[in-house]
Amino acid sequence: MLINRANLDALRVGFKTSFQRGLGMASSSYARIATEVPSTAKEEKYGWLGKIPQVREWIGPRMLHNLEQHDYAIRNKAFEITVEVDRDDIEDDNLGIYTPLFEELGRSTAAHPDTLCFSLLKAGFSTICYDGQNYFDTDHPVLDDQGRPQSVANTDGGSGAPWFLMDASRALKPIIFQKRKAFEFVSKDKPDDDNVFFNKTFVHGADARGNVGFGFWQFCWGSKQALDAAHYATARAAISGMKGDHGQPLGLMPNLLVVGPANESAGRKLLNSEYGSGGVTNEWKGTAELLVVPWLA
Repeated sequence: MLINRANLDALRVGFKTSFQRGLGMASSSYARIATEVPSTAKEEKYGWLGKIPQVREWIGPRMLHNLEQHDYAIRNKAFEITVEVDRDDIEDDNLGIYTPLFEELGRSTAAHPDTLCFSLLKAGFSTICYDGQNYFDTDHPVLDDQGRPQSVANTDGGSGAPWFLMDASRALKPIIFQKRKAFEFVSKDKPDDDNVFFNKTFVHGADARGNVGFGFWQFCWGSKQALDAAHYATARAAISGMKGDHGQPLGLMPNLLVVGPANESAGRKLLNSEYGSGGVTNEWKGTAELLVVPWLA
């Protein structure tokens, strides 16, 4: 194949088509646990996290909810993925090997939000959220009905494979996926580009900007205990019993159980089986949707 502008343009279009085809190959699950928030700056502040206003009977003047301010911000990061195409492969018309490569590049970019969101969820046992505690912790500060600070847990610890029970029905889900710029396919494929002159390679890739952070910790229970009926019951009771400041029930109802491959079997038995251990009726059948994700392996 001749190295000229027309042929290079045709190659770029073909590579981009393969990239777009790869985008459609990825099965994405991050939207089940994350709320996508658009970003217009280097970072976005979420100081309003910390209070969930509740409706009250209107007696006397309106009660103004002065949302507690937290110094919590999500700073956008830049991400890229790049592929080099050897000039010799173009001259020799040896391009069939690049079609699956660019499809995989597209699939990888489509799966990137899953990687970010589930990796952060997994790291929640040791990563700070808006209230200064680890997202999964035993001493989140909450005011009781007398205005006194109390410690509230959204984890029961453990040392095994992590699993997560959450109420994923709310507008703000446990994870915030902050999107500044979607992945864009770019190329450096002019014959006189430095990468061609010095390395005889044509460069194609994609780049994006964004990041992830935590939403309300009350909406999610994280555990590294055995995934069994007893620990599942503890998690359900904790989430549905969550209260905001001043003893206001949040009305949460867990509906999504997120597990990695190590807990898939236990999760399916817990949510799908008619009977539990000892032949007793499984009271937890159908109480949540099971989401198995490889990113938690």
